[in-house]
Amino acid sequence: MKLFGKSISLPFTKPSISKRDQKYIWHPLTQHKLNPELLAIKSAKGAILKDESGKTYIDAIASWYTSMYGHCHPEIVKKVKAQMDTLDQVVFSGFTHEPAVELSEKLMEILPKNQSKLFFNDNGSTATEIGIKMALQYHHNQGNDRKVMLALEDGFHGDTFGAMSVSSLSVYNGAFEDHFIKVIRLPKPDGQNNDEVITQLKSILKENAIAGFIYEPLVQGAAAMQTYDLKGLEDILKLCKAQDVICVADEVMTGFGKTGKHFASDYLTQQPDVMCLSKALSAGMVGMGITSCTKKVYKAFYADNVAKGLFHGHTYTGNPLACAAAIAGIELLQSREIQDSIKTIMSLNQLFADKMRKHPMVGEVRQIGVILALDLNLEMERYGNARDEMFQYFMSKGIFLRPLGKTIYILPPYVITEAQLAKIYAVIEDYLSILEERALKA
Repeated sequence: MKLFGKSISLPFTKPSISKRDQKYIWHPLTQHKLNPELLAIKSAKGAILKDESGKTYIDAIASWYTSMYGHCHPEIVKKVKAQMDTLDQVVFSGFTHEPAVELSEKLMEILPKNQSKLFFNDNGSTATEIGIKMALQYHHNQGNDRKVMLALEDGFHGDTFGAMSVSSLSVYNGAFEDHFIKVIRLPKPDGQNNDEVITQLKSILKENAIAGFIYEPLVQGAAAMQTYDLKGLEDILKLCKAQDVICVADEVMTGFGKTGKHFASDYLTQQPDVMCLSKALSAGMVGMGITSCTKKVYKAFYADNVAKGLFHGHTYTGNPLACAAAIAGIELLQSREIQDSIKTIMSLNQLFADKMRKHPMVGEVRQIGVILALDLNLEMERYGNARDEMFQYFMSKGIFLRPLGKTIYILPPYVITEAQLAKIYAVIEDYLSILEERALKA
């Protein structure tokens, strides 16, 4: 550039992270024509996210229920950093290592007592994919002609093909349904329809070669935190087990304290044959999944015939850094501090839930553990302008909430403060007041 005839150089201003992102990155669950610019998060600590402009947000959903012990927790960071100096990565086929063995020992201490073996993988979708494979191959290895999976209506289990097959969210499945494995869906027991559900299940089991039953125990996350009847689920599991149907509990969302117990399956006497774990497993630090199973399931794969093994593997299976993060997470989960925090969040959520049940703009309220869901008295698309407006309002007030259609849900990190929770509640109430005012004017 020239100024008064002389060439001068201006300081270079680097484009924002958000602008640079647009050039190459394709984001999940995003229609980029409608959402061309995404918010860049620069740092995070505890329950707080900070964007590149310096604005902060309370992470009211623990970044998709992963960072349950808070972002960059010093104990988790310390363990992962120490592991980096020793062993970063090694193939898990033919090798093992101390972090994986230690994690397996710690995990077995808190899993239901019938679980016996752990199959390491690297995310929630593949954890459920492997659970489905275990159920199908369990019968195949024994010469049983069972190729049909049973799943609950409205369930969601991931984005890979087997996981999509047993899921019910059409926005995810539309283009791929012709390629799915065969699945039969069963209504959720709600306490009123339990007898009808069991009658339907008996008919399904009689007329179809069911290999496995996959379910999210007690809470269906992607279905807007829908809860269902405990006894009804017990009866389903009991009947399935009597018919040697492999019961696969998808605890990817519910696991590690979110329902008030270590696992939602801990509320049940009928324990799963297979459990699928991810998200909070590695404390939001490094991607990881694990699929556990009973000795009975494992024995169906244990043979002189190589082909009867479970031939499923990922490059980062059993990654030592992810194992180190998971070890630290389990130690925190078992600590008095975190258990006390879980109880505090449950109590505060319950008080807010009781208040919301009286609000004219709120329909159904669901609360279990640290999970609180409010259904608005409005018709709203899962992904639409009204939902986006609600999301943007919360963000403008410094609260990261990600509504599922008309459902506002809170699932905060265990380290969230009472003041931060109070702000979340207040912002939700402010938005409900806006909706109420609009309704009165209409």
